[in-house]
Amino acid sequence: MLTQLNRSIIKCNKCSRLVKFRKKLAKNKRKQYIDQEYWAKPITGFGDIGGKILFVGLAPAAHGGTRTGRVFTGDKSSDFLYKCLYKANISNQPTSTDINDGLKLKNAYITTALKCVPPEDKPTRDELHNCFNFFNKEINNLKNLKIIVALGKIAFDTCIYFYRTNHNFNQNVKFEHGKIYKITEKILLLGCYHPSPRNVNTGRINEKKMTNLFKKVLQLI
Repeated sequence: MLTQLNRSIIKCNKCSRLVKFRKKLAKNKRKQYIDQEYWAKPITGFGDIGGKILFVGLAPAAHGGTRTGRVFTGDKSSDFLYKCLYKANISNQPTSTDINDGLKLKNAYITTALKCVPPEDKPTRDELHNCFNFFNKEINNLKNLKIIVALGKIAFDTCIYFYRTNHNFNQNVKFEHGKIYKITEKILLLGCYHPSPRNVNTGRINEKKMTNLFKKVLQLI
């Protein structure tokens, strides 16, 4: 059951470097969050466990999910992501600000491959392998899963690495926005630009382009 799995994720202290870093973030807060108490524990996924879509990021944001306790919540990347998910009718609201904001996903679940934020967003191989145990169980609990949407090249590469090491995936692949690969008999993997301010501000991605991709995902399932 996901409830039991999520309890195990939240209690995990296996990677000492990540534990130290998330505690440091909770102590050295950003100015605008100085009065807030940071979650500062591993982040679980959330959404519709009967959903056919799984959105995957690399790890929770230092002052987003690590602060709020929910993945893609409370930062500019989540602001952009949920505007697009709402327009595609995958979420019930266009914002993701805090864990009690009433957000719900339709036919989708969202998680991270790594459950704690790593320094400089660069996990070690051992840290990834420790978290792959959780990631694998999440995927196995999503019984209706048809497609994984990797949010960003690093998340895409991490998903490929996960399927190479855990499921004997051996195709040559390259990250492209909107490119789809069949990674198991039942599951597709789709590359998607990360909803970061950098990608938005440089014009690499915009609301129309991202929303259209999410609508395409709905057609695929």
